Amino acid sequence: MSMQARIETLSEKKLVGKRMMMSFSNNKTGELWKSFMVRRKEIQNNIGTDLYSVQIYPPLFFNQFNPNIEFEKWATIEVTAFDKVPDEMETIILTDGLYAVFFYRGAASAAAPTFQYILGTWLPNSEYTLDDRPHFEILGDKYKNEDPGSEEELWIPIKPQ
Repeated sequence: MSMQARIETLSEKKLVGKRMMMSFSNNKTGELWKSFMVRRKEIQNNIGTDLYSVQIYPPLFFNQFNPNIEFEKWATIEVTAFDKVPDEMETIILTDGLYAVFFYRGAASAAAPTFQYILGTWLPNSEYTLDDRPHFEILGDKYKNEDPGSEEELWIPIKPQ
């Protein structure tokens, strides 16, 4: 596997959505997104239609990977401000920072080898190291969940070594 990354500096983004604690061995992604999508239209001041799947991992999560360790996952959309947050939804800010961005095509459930390549091969051979900030995927118009032709962007937080 060989993938090209583009290095981007993210400008701060305000996101509104729902979150849930989960682990890779107890993955509740489908449940989280279902609960978000049925209420998505209640979010008034969204910017565009791209959805953001955000993961906040505990420090050193990837140093000794354990599929049972929990992390926080969000189903969100970008908004202009936090003044109209629907009941039972929350806010999160993606702060400015450097990201390695990878294009992924395939079913969402088949992405694990891609992440393994990025974290296990690309990153150690780059001039960057993993930063302790949220990881996220942008799910745009071409995202189709389990369709093999589905497309998304994987944003991995990095900093110079």
